[in-house]
Amino acid sequence: MISITPTLALDDSELDLKFVRSGGPGGQHVNKVATAVQLRFDVLASPSLPDDVRDRLITLAGNRISDEGVLSIEASRYRSQTRNREDAVERLVQLLRRATERPKKRRATRPSASAKKRRLENKRHRSSTKQRRRPVHDED
Repeated sequence: MISITPTLALDDSELDLKFVRSGGPGGQHVNKVATAVQLRFDVLASPSLPDDVRDRLITLAGNRISDEGVLSIEASRYRSQTRNREDAVERLVQLLRRATERPKKRRATRPSASAKKRRLENKRHRSSTKQRRRPVHDED
C-alpha cells in the first residue's frame, strides 16, 4: 500500500511499472541496463480515488494523461532502477496530494472607493498626456 494522505492509499497492484533503457550519458551501462521507469496509473478505473480527487487529478495531470484516463510518469533521473522507481512513485504521490486539496471558493469582492478614485485619476492623467502629444490645430 502506498499512503497518500491519512484517509487515502493506493494498492501497489494499481500501478503498472515498466523498465526501459534510459537515454543520455552513461556510456555502455546505459546501453545494457533498463534503468528508466515508466509508471502507468489508470485514473478512471482506480477504486481508491474519490470522484472529486479523480477530477482534480485529471485536470492537474494535463498532457501526462491519455484519452483513456491513464496517467504516465517517466523517471530516468538516476542510474539505478530502484531509485528511478522510488522517484516515479514519489512524483505520483505528490501529484495525488495536490489533487486531494480542495481549492478555496472565490468570494466576490468590489474595489474600494479609494481604488476606484485612483484608477480614474490615472486614466485622466494618461489621457491628458496623450492629448498633449497631438498636433495643435489653429482654428482661424
